[in-house]
Amino acid sequence: MQKKIIYSIIAILFISVSYKGQRHEVGVQLGMSNLVGDIGRTNYILQQPVLNKISDYGVPLYAGVLYRMNFNPYQTVRLNIGYSNVQFIDALAKENYRRYRKLSGTNSIYEADLIFEYNFFPVNNEQKSLLSPYIFGGVGALLANDTKVTLENDFKRDPGGNAIRPVTNDDFSTTPTYTSGQQFTMAIPFGVGLKYKFNYNWALFGEFMFRPTFSDSIDYSVIDEKSVKQTYNKDIVVVGTSKSLLQESPYKEIADARAEAFLKNRQIGNINSKDWVNTVSIGLTYSFGRPPCYCEQ
Repeated sequence: MQKKIIYSIIAILFISVSYKGQRHEVGVQLGMSNLVGDIGRTNYILQQPVLNKISDYGVPLYAGVLYRMNFNPYQTVRLNIGYSNVQFIDALAKENYRRYRKLSGTNSIYEADLIFEYNFFPVNNEQKSLLSPYIFGGVGALLANDTKVTLENDFKRDPGGNAIRPVTNDDFSTTPTYTSGQQFTMAIPFGVGLKYKFNYNWALFGEFMFRPTFSDSIDYSVIDEKSVKQTYNKDIVVVGTSKSLLQESPYKEIADARAEAFLKNRQIGNINSKDWVNTVSIGLTYSFGRPPCYCEQ
């Protein structure tokens, strides 16, 4: 459903672009993104980057390309496609409990945002130069790294390595195995910026973008249920089937209870607060195409 909404919005955007009398802008952005979550610093902008351990944490950057459709002197629709590398390091946090906890990590995030901009002055008009602040908001999609877990339910073994039929509910083990994966989530980007148009076709801009997401696991502080898979050893099967004995009552209920406890014990911080991915950036655009017609039809 979320993907259908994004595809529909993008289709509307490109239909609008084909309408006569529009002006188009293409450009690039460069800046720094930071994560506000359950691990690391909690200030929303201008977090202190760690540059002396690039091999461990990478460079905290944002890089992207954009397309703008200016459909009157004040209003713009923009499509952003970008990449962020974010750091989250407890040692840099202000809160003592985070500094003592000493957790840290990074995440690589691919982003697509469809944004409406409103300029306070007619910066999209045909003048040679003009400066205007603007506000914006829209809808976005993020593809980020994620932690996947496989809970392997297995029988206890005799000295020869053979499976032992359980006698009690505790006569089998549940072992987690971690792997890397990816997650897709939505976001609601919004913020403020300042745009300076010069030499008719060029524009410089800088902005603060706040991006609350629908995920609480970009900092790996929570493992979502959909990222957990259970497996069952089949050395002993239910008579007449190919199903593991561990998938039968009462062992199945015990395995499910262990999985629930594992997810709960793995949670860090406030599970009701979602992660934010925020960006401070500057950009350069070039406008081209037919001049916009802002007159009455």
